[in-house]
Amino acid sequence: MLLAPLGLLQPAPTAPPAQAEFVQAVEFPYYLYPPAHWERELVWLKTIGIRTVVFSIPWNWHQVAPGDFDFTGRTSPRRDLVGFIKMLRRVGLRGWARMMPPVDAWPNRGVPPGVPGASPGSPEGRPDRAPIPYTAMQPWQKALGRVLASQTVSHGGPIAYIEGASPSLGAPLPPLPIFKIAGDDPDALVHSRSALAMQRGSMVWTGIEDALYPEGWAAAPGVFLRKGAVGLAGDERGATGALRRDAALLRAWGSILGRLQPAVRPKPVAGKFPDGVTAVELVSLDASAISIGNRSHQPFQGDINALDGTTRRAIVIPAVRVPAGESLWLPVGVSLSPKALCRECSNFSAVERIVYATAELYSIEYENGILAMEFSAPEAGEAVLQLERRPVGPYLAAGRPQEFEWDDKTLRARLPIPRGAAADHRVRIAIAMEEPEISAFFNDSTRLIAGAKNIVSTTYSSPEVAARSRLRLPEGFTASPIVKSPNEIDYEVAVPADAALGDYVDFALEADGIALGRARLQILHPLSVRLMQAINIHFGQHTELTPDPPTAPVEPKAGTNLELSLRNNWPAIQTYHLEAVGEGLEFLPAKTEITIGAADERQVEVRVFGAQGISGLRDWHLKVTGGATLDLPMRVIITPRGQTVAWSADLDSDGSPEWILESPKARAVFSSRDGGRWMEFTWKDGHINFLPEQGVFAGAGAVEVHPNGDALEFTGAGWTRTVRLSDAALTVDQSSALPPDGLAPAKQANISLTIGHPTATRAIYSLGQ
Repeated sequence: MLLAPLGLLQPAPTAPPAQAEFVQAVEFPYYLYPPAHWERELVWLKTIGIRTVVFSIPWNWHQVAPGDFDFTGRTSPRRDLVGFIKMLRRVGLRGWARMMPPVDAWPNRGVPPGVPGASPGSPEGRPDRAPIPYTAMQPWQKALGRVLASQTVSHGGPIAYIEGASPSLGAPLPPLPIFKIAGDDPDALVHSRSALAMQRGSMVWTGIEDALYPEGWAAAPGVFLRKGAVGLAGDERGATGALRRDAALLRAWGSILGRLQPAVRPKPVAGKFPDGVTAVELVSLDASAISIGNRSHQPFQGDINALDGTTRRAIVIPAVRVPAGESLWLPVGVSLSPKALCRECSNFSAVERIVYATAELYSIEYENGILAMEFSAPEAGEAVLQLERRPVGPYLAAGRPQEFEWDDKTLRARLPIPRGAAADHRVRIAIAMEEPEISAFFNDSTRLIAGAKNIVSTTYSSPEVAARSRLRLPEGFTASPIVKSPNEIDYEVAVPADAALGDYVDFALEADGIALGRARLQILHPLSVRLMQAINIHFGQHTELTPDPPTAPVEPKAGTNLELSLRNNWPAIQTYHLEAVGEGLEFLPAKTEITIGAADERQVEVRVFGAQGISGLRDWHLKVTGGATLDLPMRVIITPRGQTVAWSADLDSDGSPEWILESPKARAVFSSRDGGRWMEFTWKDGHINFLPEQGVFAGAGAVEVHPNGDALEFTGAGWTRTVRLSDAALTVDQSSALPPDGLAPAKQANISLTIGHPTATRAIYSLGQ
């Protein structure tokens, strides 16, 4: 590190006035996602570091008739706003609700038919529309206000911000200005860092989750699925990288962001930044940072002049490297005290700090004499620490021992940071600062079982420390100590039954006010069960959704083996008793018992037969006792050998049932709205769908659908259509000329689609090997 010329010295930073919290949020339109997967996605957002979700509440979606509003899901599971808000509270996320139109990417922008205009005073209001009359809005505002009033943070609920509400609801507007970041923007990381550098307002990520529109509610003609950065099956696409980076950064920096003040823009020692490279510095007495972004097509490397807010002196950060398209948040003068990023760092003096690092700093932790730091390092870098004593070592970087440099004159340690190999470039380094006088550890605890008492084992450096120790628990948890030995304590931890599944919770040990050990444990069901033959509904070739409850096809006479995969999440061997029951169905065996090792998975087969003369959709239940008590609803589709069955179910939980033609070889799925849209044509053996994501034959309005043997009869406005599935050939006959289908003969794997158009009113689509 070099001292900069005196001309670069800046006035000492002073404590800034208190600012509103900077809010980073992700848009989550609950009405565009199946409710069975709300918890999974919300837990994922919380796990990566998001604290707030934004959602509009479409007036025209919840108003099922003038003056009649559905907020509980009685007409569609996706209208269950009350359930969604309860889920936010259960997961531990804050809500940011938008009560009034306009609703982006939604029919009529959320305004019911017959009500003119966009929301009064909205920046997105259209001048060609009159404002919505207050008398028209009043019933909606009152009804929705009654739902939200008791759910605000001031009343112990999760709703932290409300747009379009009266002050009486007790929730403020979100901090302004609001920056929107599209999840699929290639420059999302650079744009988001520019917003962070503003230190005020809110940043909302859009387009993160796939959006599956309820049937009949597509915002744009022919667009029923809008792809996001996360698929309907929970699969992440590459576009989540920027969101993950920012969420990880703000876990620690978010609490001090409002204290940072802009400094004179940093500059390279060698002159000026090349085109496309920009940098700003934010400083305070406890921590400062340089946000540098590279929107050019060339990597940047150079020494940068900066200001250390803790010493009020200018410094040079050497060999800063920023790859093309990257953005880094480089720490400068970050105090190793609880005032900055490390709440547990009570063993450091006021002058000890991170002088600088050439990688992006996420977090600092200190326990049992070990100082650990987590970085994002797209390129190898270094961290320089100002200390008052030489660390005793060893030094670990990315889990491997490495040498570090120590300067006895300056009392500085130079720690190499290896390049992060993962997609988010995360790398963790740790150095032993001193032999701890006292220590405590958690013993290999990784998971907790919801609704049960769990044993969490701890070990201490001495009986005296054990006696003085305390276990810090998450809210709502309770624990009873069991002394195992003078140096060991087992805690019987009771986990609430309604704890969010998949969520992580933090535990900590402390003694004499000093943090000694931490554990981050995941909450799971005692038993996870998967029906391996469960069907998926397909949207194109790359997006699929498992309907709830899981459903599998069965041949009734000869029977079909259904494989159940059971994962025991307990940290000990468990025995489970299984019983399968369902009217009109026979199970062999109807009852069985299986023993599964700790955190292990086993499969069990049940053969299912159908009673004579039955076909179509049938409900059944898997009842579990022993290591868990569960009653799991499931379904089977009774499909006699060589026959086609027509059945109907709400596969995407939007309140409108789909219609399905099912043969032993193929499955065709149709909408009862959107003009009878053909959604899927799948070769079942390989789960290969030949239709595009948006389907074919889409139109406007609902249609009447009637099953007729191996066919479905559709009646629309001025036309009728009969669709028949025989083996793997689908024949479509219409009373008028068929609309264009946009399909062409195709081959996937060893399966081919052939298409025939004998007449303008008939088409034949065949799948085969």
